[in-house]
Amino acid sequence: MAVETKLPYDKDYIEQFSASHNEPAWMKELRLKAFEQSESLDMPKPDKTNIKRWNFTNFKHEAAEGAKISSLQELPEELKEIIDENNAGENVLIQRNHTIAYSSLSKELEDKGVILTDIFTAIREHSDLVQKYFMTDAVQVDEHRLTALHAALLNGGAFVYIPKNVEIKEPLQTIFWQEDPEASLFNHVLVVADTGSSVTYVENYISNNEKEETIANIVTEVVALDNAKVSFGGVDYFAAGTTTYVNRRAAAYRDATVDWALGQMNDGNTISENVTHLIGDGSVTNMKTVVVGRGDQIENFTSKTVHFGLDTVGHILQHGVMTQAASSIFNGIGKIEHGATRSDAVQESRVLMLSEKARGDANPILLIDEDDVTAGHAASVGRVDELQLYYLMSRGLSKQESERLIIHGFLEPVVAQLPIESVKKQLSEVIERKIH
Repeated sequence: MAVETKLPYDKDYIEQFSASHNEPAWMKELRLKAFEQSESLDMPKPDKTNIKRWNFTNFKHEAAEGAKISSLQELPEELKEIIDENNAGENVLIQRNHTIAYSSLSKELEDKGVILTDIFTAIREHSDLVQKYFMTDAVQVDEHRLTALHAALLNGGAFVYIPKNVEIKEPLQTIFWQEDPEASLFNHVLVVADTGSSVTYVENYISNNEKEETIANIVTEVVALDNAKVSFGGVDYFAAGTTTYVNRRAAAYRDATVDWALGQMNDGNTISENVTHLIGDGSVTNMKTVVVGRGDQIENFTSKTVHFGLDTVGHILQHGVMTQAASSIFNGIGKIEHGATRSDAVQESRVLMLSEKARGDANPILLIDEDDVTAGHAASVGRVDELQLYYLMSRGLSKQESERLIIHGFLEPVVAQLPIESVKKQLSEVIERKIH
């Protein structure tokens, strides 16, 4: 029997919620239209993963306002560990449940016109700018039921804007802290890098709801205009009680670059889409993903590049480790549209299974509608090499310690290539916790 799909919320609730945040008319109308569309749209159909029984409708939409934080020293240790050490408390935004608990942006960046704020403030104070890019370039409201519900019930998120020709050397960081174990997260992150600008942006999701069930319906949009460069790092660490749908997409225009460095460390069932549209000539994306699954969770990961412009480059590298009874699907898709001459689409997906019950599936997919291109793929799924395990144990290491070294060695080729040092550090720490 499928999970009940009727929501405990209606149009009146959405109107009241929008009014309580003093949203402009365009946002209220977008919410209401999205809610109406959601009633007729189908759920997404991830490849080889049946989500009919997954909980996407039973959740608490609002949470009590979290206490403000005057100093990063007030954070729990697990959150202190993920603060970028180069920030020294600046250029950080922390969302506690659905409200901002801490916000800091250096005066130097403020004077340059950089915006780092929560999504509600952005909708009110930078309305025209947000409306221009909100679910227009990268993600569409009516793609399926979950995108429509996301737009209708958005209850958190961040907005980042880098003005023309502004180059930021220090990273901007957001932390989304799901403290209330029952609170849902309809989080929207919009990053806009204007012409000739550059930024490194890092986001973290964390929760502790091992038993309480809730959902995270997350959409992140990155817009890199001509000659812009965005290095995007993300580490997701939702606990087992959170069912997660996360959709991270980018639109890269002429000679723009969007690099992704993602660590998918959730303990609950997860659907993750990471898609870059290479719209402009000479646009580039490098997509690197590391995954560790455990328990009996089910995960589906899709990394996709879509080539529209001439001389575009899209490379995908993803490594996953499945332990216990976890199962995963890894899809790597390179789509070269007709007219995208001299495009380069290359992908590599590798999955390591550490137990008899663990399952992994790597699917390389090339969809090519143009002749003069470069395209290739590599994929492998396998179990731990018993000889390698025996060798390590014969040197006095326990089986657990031997497997730990094998996991780190398997993931290191991806971790080492991540362009953001703070994400490397975070991933190494989270991987270590998940292994033990």
